[in-house]
Amino acid sequence: MGQKEADFYVKLRHKIIHWLDSKSGKSSQWARYLIWAPDLFHLLWKLSLDENVPNKEKVKLIAALAYFISPIDLIPEAIFGPVAFTDDIALSAYVLNGLVNHIEPEIIKKYWAGDEDVLQVIKNILQVADRMVGQGLWNKLKAIVK
Repeated sequence: MGQKEADFYVKLRHKIIHWLDSKSGKSSQWARYLIWAPDLFHLLWKLSLDENVPNKEKVKLIAALAYFISPIDLIPEAIFGPVAFTDDIALSAYVLNGLVNHIEPEIIKKYWAGDEDVLQVIKNILQVADRMVGQGLWNKLKAIVK
């Protein structure tokens, strides 16, 4: 991970953890999912550099990374705070779920920095993604990487 990406990861992790300790973070129905944001970013980054990942899939990973880093997205963090990472999380899970069909799951597991099973994390996020971001936004997010 380059310095810029490492800095983003560290800042994001700190921001999420700090918010989760706040009153709004503790009461958020999406808190359980938001804790995965930094680890999903890390995973996308590592997989985008792995030689075992097909180039077509790398393009999707890079698109998801760009969306993560961009201050301009469908649910802007500058306006809504850390809860706005729900769209980034949903898009990441969608891209990673598609990747599972193109590479060995062990490659994905190798780069996962989280505590839970990454394949279960992806599944859990996808099960609630349309409620997390809203059906209309969910469809727009999926269209970004089709």
